[in-house]
Amino acid sequence: MIVGIIFIGLVAALIWSIFYGRKVIRTEKSDAVFGNPVRALGGWHWVVAGVCSILLFWFWFSWDAARAYFPIAGNELCQVAKLTRAANPIRSTFPMDDERLLLGTKLLDRDYRQIDHLQTQLASTNFSDADREMLQEIIDEMRTAMAAHADADELDSSVRMRMSAVAENIHGLAEALAQEGYPGPADPAMMAEALAQPGWGETSVELPPLPMTERGRKFDAASVTMQEISDQYLGVRNVGPALTARLDALEGRIAGFTIDASGDSADVAAREDLIKQIEKIFRRIDDGRIFPPDVTTDVEQALLVLDREQRRQQGGLRYINAIAMPGGEILAGNNACSEQGSGRWLPKPSDTLATFTRLANPNEGYKGFPLLWFKMKPISEMVAFIVPDWIADLVPGDYPRHGTDGQVQSNFKSKVYDIATGNFDSPSIPVPDGHIWDSIVRVLMGLFFGILLGVPLGLFMGLSRFAKGYFDPLVELYRPIPPLAWAPLILTIFGIQDDGKIFLLFMVAFAIMVISARTGATGTQLSKIHAAHSLGASNRQIIRQVILPNSLPEILTGIRISIGVCWGTLVAAEMLAGTTGIGFVENVARKQSDYEIIWMTIILMGLLGLLFDVMMRWVIHKTIPWRGKG
Repeated sequence: MIVGIIFIGLVAALIWSIFYGRKVIRTEKSDAVFGNPVRALGGWHWVVAGVCSILLFWFWFSWDAARAYFPIAGNELCQVAKLTRAANPIRSTFPMDDERLLLGTKLLDRDYRQIDHLQTQLASTNFSDADREMLQEIIDEMRTAMAAHADADELDSSVRMRMSAVAENIHGLAEALAQEGYPGPADPAMMAEALAQPGWGETSVELPPLPMTERGRKFDAASVTMQEISDQYLGVRNVGPALTARLDALEGRIAGFTIDASGDSADVAAREDLIKQIEKIFRRIDDGRIFPPDVTTDVEQALLVLDREQRRQQGGLRYINAIAMPGGEILAGNNACSEQGSGRWLPKPSDTLATFTRLANPNEGYKGFPLLWFKMKPISEMVAFIVPDWIADLVPGDYPRHGTDGQVQSNFKSKVYDIATGNFDSPSIPVPDGHIWDSIVRVLMGLFFGILLGVPLGLFMGLSRFAKGYFDPLVELYRPIPPLAWAPLILTIFGIQDDGKIFLLFMVAFAIMVISARTGATGTQLSKIHAAHSLGASNRQIIRQVILPNSLPEILTGIRISIGVCWGTLVAAEMLAGTTGIGFVENVARKQSDYEIIWMTIILMGLLGLLFDVMMRWVIHKTIPWRGKG
């Protein structure tokens, strides 16, 4: 019900945003000419339209909307799929669905091609004249036997009678499907068991297999009968007495042929291979699956009658399947039915949200670690992380030593060392913790060092011939290399701890920031620099008040790009080596084929990337409001 309400709300919001947007276009002032950057500002209603379109596409192609509005349709289509599956052994022998040829036609065409190949292989293989003549006779007999299977005069009368019986049984099933009361009253115990099944997608079984409606019972019963008819059809073989005698004689000639083991080993291997190919083709000929075309016509026509009746009995279910469940179909297995196509590989929004809610529970998390929560951490640990141990070495005096009584008397130097190492009592404060937080910290740390070192070097390269000539080859040498190419080497050197991942992200951000800052510095208008010189500005003032402000658009754009590239690189690094982080979660889920968690991590990474990008847009708007207006 909730999904259904949300779907209707999204449709309404999409329609409203489109009409409102068209209204704004009609009433827009004429001075907002094409090309004016002001025209691209605002437009939040189009944001609503875009978001609604994406969500509607997701609800529709994931079949979540179908599950909300037609919860019983999945179970009924499961029963239809059972009937289709039971009829497939017969259907596959006729030009139906995606097939274009009779099974016998395909088998004859394939076997004739292989016999032609055998003929060529026989001519190029080293046999004696007597052996070659005998093998030629065997190949000719195989051609004759294949032709005899398609000859109506060679057909045993019992085969035609059995095919007619199969056709009559299929017609009978179609007539039974058309009856109102078929298959009779429902067994109360079986019906209660069916109704007690969990709903569509509520458990690991995607679709409950037992029929829950009268229409479902009809198709379920028909599938049982159809399975018996298929077994009956598969039991029919084109093996009349005359044809059997011909095949027995041919088999005896093949079995009685002795391979000449004299001569070169390559010749012997070629002879053995030829005989194996002959035996392989003979086994297929002896299978008896080729019939004269007119023998199976009645069965094919009966299947068409059953198809028409099956479609008629489905009624509106066909339109639900075509419209509400696009991009796939429901297939029946041995013990359950499953969604195929987009309904299978595209997770349902409601299931994804439920998975996220479950993993977001700090008491559950993922692999014993929360997605995003907090933990109480002593202030002393933070002090130990920030303050270096060598500060205590700068304090005058010696560290204390224990006395003869075994007691240790602390002094000021040891107390400073205790503070630097975090060896003191302190209160605890809440600190963010979890997979998401670890990934965010790694990205921010790598980006911070990339900006800290990349921007000054880029500006320096934009202002100095020496810096550009000296550092440009070094930067351009590693910049085109994909980050993943560095990942195995860096992780091998630094291990799976955070410092290796942060260094990899630093390499990614550093190159981008160098290029951005250098482009910004070289793009500064020369007239502004001359004006600053004429006003008596020093080099430092020119850099701070002219070059840096003019470089900010390129630098901030570089930061936006760096964030996106760092996100993609981080996830790959966490998948290669790591015990926490969003990439680690996705990697473990991939190994376990948990598609809902995989999609949840993908959506989560996209939302976090969007959040960072929105923040950068705000920073750009506040920092360089003159961009595009000068």
